[in-house]
Amino acid sequence: MSARPPGRLLRLVFKAPVVLYRLHLGWLLGERFILLTHTGRQTGRARMTVIEVVAHDRSIPEVVVIAAWGERAQWVRNLEVAPAVSVQFGQVCWSHPEHRFLEPAQAAQTVAAYRSEHPFAARVLARLLGWPRDTGDPKYERFVQTLCAVAFRPATAA
Repeated sequence: MSARPPGRLLRLVFKAPVVLYRLHLGWLLGERFILLTHTGRQTGRARMTVIEVVAHDRSIPEVVVIAAWGERAQWVRNLEVAPAVSVQFGQVCWSHPEHRFLEPAQAAQTVAAYRSEHPFAARVLARLLGWPRDTGDPKYERFVQTLCAVAFRPATAA
């Protein structure tokens, strides 16, 4: 039970932040969004996707994002084949970052913390993406099991 695919208008809205990054204005989005540059698994071409950060641990450092459309998201499918080229947020850029896919329980905890820290944004996203809003709803438990969360951190020296 992942979110319903976006319509044309919603796709345009979600693509708008990429334009900001291309104009070197991505810093306007602060640390709430990342620009993920990844390689297309079929074309081999660079692809850019802006994704909201749902958790940011500065002590590691690490950012966690959630694929709104679950494992069907193109950027997720691309990361399964090849590592990210870069992650940019605020005025930080990690070249060839490490990434890991979170276990469903970790993803569910991350979403719960996000909902607590950003209740308005969580409600808006739930409405836009067709996610269950009530944690008591049986559909919510099934939904969190389908979440695809990815954590990024700077590459470690080899």
